[in-house]
Amino acid sequence: MPVYQYEAMDNAGTEIKDTVEAASEAEAQQAIRQKGFFVTKIAEQKKGKKGKKTAEKKAPGPAKKRRGFSFGRVKAAHLCSFTRQLSVLQDAGLPILRSLKILEGQAKPGPLKSSLVGVIEDVESGSTLSEAMAKQPRAFDDLYVNMVRAGEAGGALEIILQRLAEFKERAQSLKRKVQGAMIYPVAVVTVATLIVGFIMVWIIPKFKAIFEGFGTELPKITELLIKTSDMVASYWFLAPVLPIALIIFLKIVRKNKTGEYILDYAALKIPLMGKILSKSTTARIMRTLGTLIASGVPILEALTIARDTSGNAVFKRAFDNIYAAIREGESIAVPLKEARIVDDLVVNMVDVGEETGALDVMMYKVADVYDEEVTVLVDGLIKLLEPMLVVVLGLVVGFIVIALFMPLIKLLNDLS
Repeated sequence: MPVYQYEAMDNAGTEIKDTVEAASEAEAQQAIRQKGFFVTKIAEQKKGKKGKKTAEKKAPGPAKKRRGFSFGRVKAAHLCSFTRQLSVLQDAGLPILRSLKILEGQAKPGPLKSSLVGVIEDVESGSTLSEAMAKQPRAFDDLYVNMVRAGEAGGALEIILQRLAEFKERAQSLKRKVQGAMIYPVAVVTVATLIVGFIMVWIIPKFKAIFEGFGTELPKITELLIKTSDMVASYWFLAPVLPIALIIFLKIVRKNKTGEYILDYAALKIPLMGKILSKSTTARIMRTLGTLIASGVPILEALTIARDTSGNAVFKRAFDNIYAAIREGESIAVPLKEARIVDDLVVNMVDVGEETGALDVMMYKVADVYDEEVTVLVDGLIKLLEPMLVVVLGLVVGFIVIALFMPLIKLLNDLS
């Protein structure tokens, strides 16, 4: 009877290498599955001329791939999709190693695929999933790793992955709404800038030559327009340089803690934009805390992770004070109120959540409310920007038209 050599994985994801006797390959695979193993490779053993066993046939299975080299971090959309797919595979009962190999096999070359290869190698070497993910910081942040670790400790990894997938999807949805709402004003401003730049560089100099040919004295508004045109034509290359220089300057300032705090504090004070930034940051922090607490992560560790995901130095400093107060035995609501970074609604709901033992539920509700308010505020901002853009563009065009026609009108009067 033929002997088949196979490689398989058990329910824990451990790789098994063994042989089995069977009349055919199909019967061999069936016998292996009856043992509770998942076949990845199988081949009939035959002796060659030198007595060595050779494998003639292999069952289709995930091939081991080399880790590729890639730049940059994993995109939020790709990580969101990966988390949802992993949660579905875990809910279906597949071993974690098999799930990772499936997702790595279908991933496109890039940072995520490279990180998954590293995770698979570490898991095969005996590391836990959270330990393997912690070694891939460009794909899995502290929030991700700590939630996976909590799921492993509580034996509910599939539930934790579902919560994490929902968290990532909500954050990605809000980000897409804000980005989508800003497309129209950004496109209008870009097109208007290009058109005005073209008028300044090509059209105004032609009128300037006409005016100089008549030798008449120009009105002040026309002289201002011509000087502006000359400046734009001479220093047009500064148009892309100045924004880049400003971004570099702001990044240098943010390297300093005091400078970062001042910039973030000023951003929160911008009319309407500051309110959007404040509410979106609050929603992100509350949803992060709620997700971590519901997953069983200790409150102090959850506060540290939420602090790092806030992205605002004002909120980070406030959460440092909240962290210190909780270590001394205070509740969350009291130092949160003293920090004055959130509305009374948030403080009261957190207070009620602590009293009723449903802190995570209350934080989810706060996040939902604030996400909705951010959507409304963004819509309001877009509606406000549209008439403002029309007015500004009308003033610019009107200024150019008046400045060009006033000398012509004066010339006609002089001729008549």
